[in-house]
Amino acid sequence: MDLRSVIRTIPDYPKPGIMFRDITTLLSDARGFRRAVDELVQPLAGAKIDKVAGIEARGFILGGAIAHQLSIGFVPVRKKGKLPHETLGESYELEYGVDEVEIHVDAVAEGEKVLLVDDLIATGGTASAAIKLLERAGGEIALCAFVVDLIDLGGADKLRAMGKSVTSLVQFEGE
Repeated sequence: MDLRSVIRTIPDYPKPGIMFRDITTLLSDARGFRRAVDELVQPLAGAKIDKVAGIEARGFILGGAIAHQLSIGFVPVRKKGKLPHETLGESYELEYGVDEVEIHVDAVAEGEKVLLVDDLIATGGTASAAIKLLERAGGEIALCAFVVDLIDLGGADKLRAMGKSVTSLVQFEGE
């Protein structure tokens, strides 16, 4: 099965010229979803991973499934103001402004090995912020894993320039 075949492309969303890569079709396809989770876990064979951190919102779905498969804990990386306990935050640049992601202060223990997961890597802003946040909390990023890499936007290369290992299951050109 080619995972690209179960990822829907929506032209001109959310604005003209953007080709939106929608993984909800992959998530609703039992074989596709299972294969994506298996392939995201595969590079970790033999590695010790303590936590999976998933970036809001589709990273929660993938990360939760991966954490279950690995029998380890899950850390939600959320938008500012969504977590109920004391948090750590990290801001990042958007095309037109700034946003922030947060985790609970006790989400990751010093030295824990963390797999960072999201559905898609574009410019790398959110993932970079999540990495900085998890490392500030004491975690060590073992791998950054994505279903889709929009290679022309350079996000995966940005993470590699930070010294991080990055994997993705499918690549698309353009935005």
